[in-house]
Amino acid sequence: MQNILHLDPLDFQNAVEAVVAGRPLVHCMTNDVVQEITADVLLAAGASPAMVITREESADFCRLADALLINVGTLTPERFQAMVLAVQTAGQCNKPWVLDPVAAGPLPWRNARIEEFLTFRPSVIRANASEILALAGLSKGGHGVDSLDDSADAIEAACALAQQFECTVAVTGQTDFVTDGKRLYAIEGGHKMATLVVGTGCSLSALVAAFCAVLSDRTLATAAALQLAKKAQERARAASRGPGSFHPAYLDALYELSFAEHRHDR
Repeated sequence: MQNILHLDPLDFQNAVEAVVAGRPLVHCMTNDVVQEITADVLLAAGASPAMVITREESADFCRLADALLINVGTLTPERFQAMVLAVQTAGQCNKPWVLDPVAAGPLPWRNARIEEFLTFRPSVIRANASEILALAGLSKGGHGVDSLDDSADAIEAACALAQQFECTVAVTGQTDFVTDGKRLYAIEGGHKMATLVVGTGCSLSALVAAFCAVLSDRTLATAAALQLAKKAQERARAASRGPGSFHPAYLDALYELSFAEHRHDR
């Protein structure tokens, strides 16, 4: 195993400020359940979201966007075709794109579509441990969208995937791990309450896309995005009583960390 790195505080601050200053437009081709929280998370962190999903528009809009998110949570044949057109365009335009392989493992049709996405070489794969292990052929996946494995158990698989597809791989869990096959960052903190709010994981993948849009080092960008989320989760838990109040508190915390602490005024 490589030496585990921790994100330098100055690198983190610079990354957060770069998102606010750049206000990247993120093309979110995501699942139906999480569109609202995904848009809210991006706005709170200083990015600009757009949900353009139709086949007739996906490629054209990807040319306008700064980064692309592909989330297969509610995948359909028609949506898959639209996503492929966007992914191809991202490659042609050299724009970063993030793959969130939701529920990889137990569903053969979904697995085949995810394998097709991988052939287009995502900039970042962001997934839980069971999904990463499934992509590496070492597991049948988790319990629906929930992981049955600890993130540390997927480090070796994440490194192998990063090397195979020449990308950054993020394994999220109690501790998040980010690797490009050479470097390995660990991001600690956060709170388990985030797992009781629908969309915190999926919106995290969109946040990664936003950071990748403004930083050329996509491994550093991914680590910074995950650390921002962890810090926001801690603040949100301190200000909430349960999942219902955690949700808005999480958005407020993202905003405070992105704007108030860096003296930006909207």
